Amino acid sequence: MATIQPRTWTDKQGKQSTRYRAQVRLRGFPPVTASFERKTDAKAWAQATEAAMRDGRHFPMREAKRRTLTDLIDRQLETVRLKNPRDYNRQKGHLGWWKEKLGEYTLAQITPAKIAEYRDKMLAENIGTDEAPAYRGPATANRYLSALSKAFSNAVKEWHWLQDNPLRRVNKETESTGRVRFLSDDERKSLLSACQKSKLPELYLIVLMALTTGMRRGEILGLRWPDVDLERRMIVLNKTKNGERRSVPAVPEIAALLREHAKVRRLDTDRIFPAKPIRKKKPDAITEAPNAASKTEDPGPLWFDAWWYEALKQSGIKDFRFHDLRHTAASYLAMSGATTPEIAAVLGHKTLSMVKRYAHLSDQHTGTVVERMTQKYFSA
Repeated sequence: MATIQPRTWTDKQGKQSTRYRAQVRLRGFPPVTASFERKTDAKAWAQATEAAMRDGRHFPMREAKRRTLTDLIDRQLETVRLKNPRDYNRQKGHLGWWKEKLGEYTLAQITPAKIAEYRDKMLAENIGTDEAPAYRGPATANRYLSALSKAFSNAVKEWHWLQDNPLRRVNKETESTGRVRFLSDDERKSLLSACQKSKLPELYLIVLMALTTGMRRGEILGLRWPDVDLERRMIVLNKTKNGERRSVPAVPEIAALLREHAKVRRLDTDRIFPAKPIRKKKPDAITEAPNAASKTEDPGPLWFDAWWYEALKQSGIKDFRFHDLRHTAASYLAMSGATTPEIAAVLGHKTLSMVKRYAHLSDQHTGTVVERMTQKYFSA
């Protein structure tokens, strides 16, 4: 069904102008809109477009009926592989689920209702075992939806396979405020002591960097010696999760430990924390195999999980992950009086929404500020 709506406006000289907005809406098709100076042109276009859509001759609908979701996902993954290879495996996992469930459907058949139906199936799907069932959470479902939405956005804006992105009319799940697990003073001292005693010399430096800078695991393990300015005590992160470059200050103890670490640095790589080289003797299956690396190629990042878990065990800390060191750094900043924008700058967040989870930790500091203001302006 086609509708014609006049649009009238007055310019700066007081002259009125009118254009006619034609819109064609058919069941099962995205709406198509165009504007014309003459009403007769709008009517002619609407009639021709509606007829073409019914016959499958309208260009966007022809592509949508010819292409399948598998075609869309394969092209999106190729785009990710070329433009953002670091994110390829994650996107492949997210989009692979949609490809498995809906890959044979044409794009014209992928409606908001169909996506919402399979979003609910995703949440109800048992990804564990019958004895220990496990289910995806709202945040995970949203990541899957976001990956698919990006693919459809490219299909609309760059590949011209579709007129509209169906994900725009699919609600995302409500996520929790997020986990905030940070170390108490006793836990911090105990963990650092266990790391100092670890058989892996680098573990103490890695953990202390995470605690004092809030850097992610991947950011720390991706560091190279050219990224570190020991004189200025600055660390430059060239590859971050949000794609933006940022600088992180290194406290004096970190700078001193890096100087000591540099004395025994490997000559075949500029990585600060490279994987252990292959030894001639038969490697131990638990501690050495994950660090196996070729001498002629990039050795890759250090694998330290076994020593990390051992340090947690020795320190008696429960329910704690390496990423919680980042939460600990942010929590310490909040409790030290840092503002939300300051915490976001240190952690490298583009928006403040992720940092608001630490807002309650700054209540004591906020109370002190209000108390100072009260004493200054309202005390007798």
